[in-house]
Amino acid sequence: MEKYFNNTNLVNLLLKWRIHLAVILVVAVVLAVIFSSPFFITPKFKSHAILYPANVSPYSEESETEQMFQILLSQDIADSVIRKFELDKHYKIDPSYKYYKTALYYEYNQNVKTQKTPYDAVSIEVMDKDPEMAADIVNAIIDYYNLKVKRMHRAKYYEVVDMYGGLLAGKAGDIDSLKQALYELSVESGLLGFDQSSEEIMRGYLRTVTSGAASQINTAEVKRLKENLERKGGRLIFLVESIKHEARTYADFKVKYEDAVRFYNADMTYCNVITRPFPADKKSYPVRWLIVAMTFILTLFFSIVVLLIIENLRIYKIRKNQNPSTS
Repeated sequence: MEKYFNNTNLVNLLLKWRIHLAVILVVAVVLAVIFSSPFFITPKFKSHAILYPANVSPYSEESETEQMFQILLSQDIADSVIRKFELDKHYKIDPSYKYYKTALYYEYNQNVKTQKTPYDAVSIEVMDKDPEMAADIVNAIIDYYNLKVKRMHRAKYYEVVDMYGGLLAGKAGDIDSLKQALYELSVESGLLGFDQSSEEIMRGYLRTVTSGAASQINTAEVKRLKENLERKGGRLIFLVESIKHEARTYADFKVKYEDAVRFYNADMTYCNVITRPFPADKKSYPVRWLIVAMTFILTLFFSIVVLLIIENLRIYKIRKNQNPSTS
């Protein structure tokens, strides 16, 4: 067979069998045209969208795009789309079929493709025999993605709101207890504040009050306040500083609580749609010229192989008949 692979012998072979080869190629092309027609292959239209994530933060080392990609592939989004458009009926899959779910999800995954783009975006492509439905399915996937992320965020922020709500209630109780202790201490000892009480006691001892009132100073009361300050001044300082500290902590918790409530109640979308889906006016599948071209090339190749085999068998028989003694 080797000698037929040189150019001259190959050209001679093609010329010798040109009529047969032409007939085979014409028949193959005609059959390819026929079997790639809508009578045998249902035309499908493609609709697609390109998305970037928004208003989300990654859970671990993954990027926002990877997070979006994983959520779009989630089973509940696929189930929601299947239920909304009754894709089992659309794909003509009998619910009583033994492998109903396997066939349904296979058909869905064949027609719905989600992938990351080289520019760190996410592409959603849907193929369907109905161009309107193809576009509607893409829009539905985007809507269900937003709903799923919203539910996830609300669940997360509900936990945060609940946590900070409990912390605020606890801090408010602590502050009330400290205020009550300070009030009782003030009533019992007559001390209003360490600095203020110290100043008033010092003025009483040194008689540096306003002129004319020095003779009216109650020395016994000043002495009593001084003794109370010495005995209970430390607790007074502790209570005042504790109230200030708890108030600052309460204010910090309140800011975080209000942020969590704001995000919990927020009505946001979680993607930026760069390319919006639309009903295609031209089918994307099948590509008939490609089918015909591939059929022509493959038919030509295999025809040449068969002709080479036929020619070699013919030459082998001729040589065998010419030299019967070698058999």
